[in-house]
Amino acid sequence: MTTMTETSARFREFKMPDVGEGLTEAEILKWFVQPGDTVTDGQVVCEVETAKAAVELPIPFDGVVHELRFPEGTTVDVGQVIIAIDVAPGSGDAPAPAAAAPVQEPAAEPEAEAEPKGRTPVLVGYGVAESSTKRRPRKGAAAAPEAAAVAAAVQAELNGHGAPAAPTPAPAVPVQGGRPLAKPPVRKLAKDLGIDLATVVPTGKDGIITREDVHAAAAPAAPEAPAAVASPVAPAPAVAEAPAVASDSARETRIPVKGVRKAIAQAMVGSAFTAPHVTEFVTVDVTRTMKLVAELKEDKDMAGVRVNPLLVIAKALLVAIKRNPEVNAAWDEANQEIVQKHYVNLGIAAATPRGLIVPNIKDAHDKTLPQLAEALGELVTTARDGKTSPAAMAGGTVTITNVGVFGVDTGTPILNPGESAILAVGAIKLQPWVHKGKVKPRQVTTLALSFDHRLVDGELGSKVLADVAAILEQPKRLITWA
Repeated sequence: MTTMTETSARFREFKMPDVGEGLTEAEILKWFVQPGDTVTDGQVVCEVETAKAAVELPIPFDGVVHELRFPEGTTVDVGQVIIAIDVAPGSGDAPAPAAAAPVQEPAAEPEAEAEPKGRTPVLVGYGVAESSTKRRPRKGAAAAPEAAAVAAAVQAELNGHGAPAAPTPAPAVPVQGGRPLAKPPVRKLAKDLGIDLATVVPTGKDGIITREDVHAAAAPAAPEAPAAVASPVAPAPAVAEAPAVASDSARETRIPVKGVRKAIAQAMVGSAFTAPHVTEFVTVDVTRTMKLVAELKEDKDMAGVRVNPLLVIAKALLVAIKRNPEVNAAWDEANQEIVQKHYVNLGIAAATPRGLIVPNIKDAHDKTLPQLAEALGELVTTARDGKTSPAAMAGGTVTITNVGVFGVDTGTPILNPGESAILAVGAIKLQPWVHKGKVKPRQVTTLALSFDHRLVDGELGSKVLADVAAILEQPKRLITWA
């Protein structure tokens, strides 16, 4: 028989790493392997979504997949074991992985303790952070009698209200090791709502308690509640109430806040209520800029790169920052200092299937127009493919958000946390405009610049916005001001 020591040495556990700067959790989007598959060192086994981006995780050793600890769609804390690998297959009898429970329950403590302490590098530039977190001891078999008692009480209550007595007892809550079966997010939901899972009747496959089961248990007592519990053993007495419940569920959809959406919410609330925002607007004739864009598309030096108005606007903002360097700064609350940046990491807000992200072009101030065009093209393509790395979104100093692509005239953008300014670019439209003393149709847009008033006074913010507008109105200033 295989001893515990031999088993521990034979099976290696891979924990959810910290794939970003201080991230605490990630959602498993997709498994690329299944139990029984052979894996090699460096092979990607799953894709996870952090609060910043989707990241592929490679396994750091060879072997055969023994079990997957969590199913797709589960949010897992950094440091939790997500997969177990048999590194010595065929060396002896191994405990068979359970069919469903292992992917719902965290790893058992004895196996987890066998993992060597320290940081195991799993991605370039990242590693598994040490964790001293200890799990609370499980309640053990004590939960089972509680569940049975509650189930019996519920059945007695039903019989007392006129429901015919069932020939068999009320369905007991399936348990494993003394615990009702439920995914970690469902357990957290139950804890937040103050619901004892032992009292919840499961409706999921293989007796798994679902989020809907927990919400149903948390709902106020109503005539339809007994019907929901009694349905497995007797006809429901309150059939008339069912349509109302179905109608309510059809009128609302609840979406868990996690991943990128959760990060956006936290960042925007933190920024809006930490940095005092000021937003200024200017409407400008960009007809000459649009002509320049058309000419650049035919320029042989710009062959192979994407040329659009955003390219010229980005260059105009970089020139404005060069002329007004104090705007490129950050507020250090801890040290009560203003940190002026002598480089520009230009953020570009990008709408992706996973939500809004803001990757940035590193050292954009040093790039020529062709280099800037190439960097913009790569940034947009990577974002749309969902391959933007956390590093690509870190360290931004100033951001551009192009709301004009949605036909919007302008807006009051919220600062990306840690940055000093953000420029919103509205839709470029043909409008009547006074040009050389006559009203003519011209290409016109509205720019909005939001800035942190702790760092940027109104005069400085106005100068930056006016410089951007002047360049877009007369693009030849790029030559003289750059």
